[in-house]
Amino acid sequence: MRTTIAIAVVLMLVVAGCSQAPGAGPTTDTEATTTQPVAGTDTGQSGSDATTTDQTEQVVKPDDPETDVLGWEAGYWYNETLDVNPEDGLNDTELNATVARAMARVEKVRQLEFKERVPVEIKTREEFRKNSGDSSTPANRRLFDNVKYESLFMINESTDSLAVQNRNSGSWVGGFYSPSEKRIVVISENSTTPKLDEITLSQELFHALQDQHFNISGYDQSTRELHNAKDGIIEGDGNYVDYLYSQKCKEEWNGDCLTPDTTSSSDGGLTNLGPYLIKFQPYSDGPPFVKAIHERGGWEAVNEVYKNPPASTEQVIHPDKYGEDQPADFSIQDETSDGWKRLELKHRPSYGSVGEAGMFTMFMYPYYPSQGQTQLVPARDFFNTKQGSSELREFDPLNYNSSYSAGWDGDRLAVYTNPDAKANETGYVWKSVWDSEKDAKEFVEGYHKLLKYNGAKKVDGRANTWKIPQDKEFNDAFYIEQKGDTVVIVNAPSVEDLSGVRQGAAPKQ
Repeated sequence: MRTTIAIAVVLMLVVAGCSQAPGAGPTTDTEATTTQPVAGTDTGQSGSDATTTDQTEQVVKPDDPETDVLGWEAGYWYNETLDVNPEDGLNDTELNATVARAMARVEKVRQLEFKERVPVEIKTREEFRKNSGDSSTPANRRLFDNVKYESLFMINESTDSLAVQNRNSGSWVGGFYSPSEKRIVVISENSTTPKLDEITLSQELFHALQDQHFNISGYDQSTRELHNAKDGIIEGDGNYVDYLYSQKCKEEWNGDCLTPDTTSSSDGGLTNLGPYLIKFQPYSDGPPFVKAIHERGGWEAVNEVYKNPPASTEQVIHPDKYGEDQPADFSIQDETSDGWKRLELKHRPSYGSVGEAGMFTMFMYPYYPSQGQTQLVPARDFFNTKQGSSELREFDPLNYNSSYSAGWDGDRLAVYTNPDAKANETGYVWKSVWDSEKDAKEFVEGYHKLLKYNGAKKVDGRANTWKIPQDKEFNDAFYIEQKGDTVVIVNAPSVEDLSGVRQGAAPKQ
């Protein structure tokens, strides 16, 4: 999938964070590539719709090969100039030619041959938004997802988190490839005359190429952590190819690429930056992860990664841990009473996991609603800028690493409901394992700061128990227990309910 930070205000938030970062520190006691260069996809164009190759520089079309070869598809070579006028959109003939040449170019860049052609459709952003609903999602799964983002202090339990994420996607998705339907959709910001962005097309074509050569549909992506981990290679490779393709557009292909103005005509934006930043992690860390492997061993070495994809976001955030530090395997034993029952999902794990990427984002997120006034993680440590500039780097623009989240070795979230509780009220047990007791302690220190930011106060007469007041957004009770390298967080609507969600929680002192 190709993503886009197309809304100017979002990019301004990032840039503002960069400019504020040097003088700022913590004040308490936070289904895609980018058209902005946030994930290493600088197109090198100036918003022109037309191809820019001078007629005297056009490549003379060589003879077609007798058999299919790398860099040639459906009658078009990767470096030949097309007689295409994109100003008024593309007719069927022009679209077919552009797709064929783009396929040849992806082959040339990635050194993989397409096995078959994939249909390409251009949709306006408004058309995409209308078709991106999730009304068929079962109620239990909606509730589970709500609790997951509630546990990260991003979306409260009375808000539909899937609807929030769908509205986000309507703003940042630039295109997608559907493995089940074997088709590509490219989103056009121009609603009057929908136009094709060749850089977006190149990445979606590569995802089709991945689907044809590697068994990515067989990957286990059943939790957010597993989804992001596998996207470290899927989207990391896609965005790296995207970057190389755009460089060829500027240099070897003399600017002969279709790159329409990507300025959005929509007045909408990201509904919530929290879920967006979690999902963006593989787009930031994935390309440098793949680039390093490619530079060491070529494309064959990258191909080998698909046989052993990253097992965690930790392995992509810290590439030295890839293949070395496997996540801990553990479970959450149910110890409920007073009517509390674990929420089970059909065809899905009975637990959630957000990984190091999700935990880091939880600590970074307060920066945004507080407009930079609260920095549990200093902004200067999050935004990777070019030397002497507030501009984000093309590779690894965001740094998903902090002392609070580093050392992660695994996390699982179990959700609990009670028919006697009020509507929308749930409880959860969030268990995490760390590389060392020191890492676990640092996580707890950060979590205490997060509780304080959200208005929590320690409960008198109860061990390690906190309560957020009723007038606050996340008004629940919390019990935090650390034993060695393991941390267990218990959440419930009230202090009295904590022991019902997990026996022994919030003991009296």
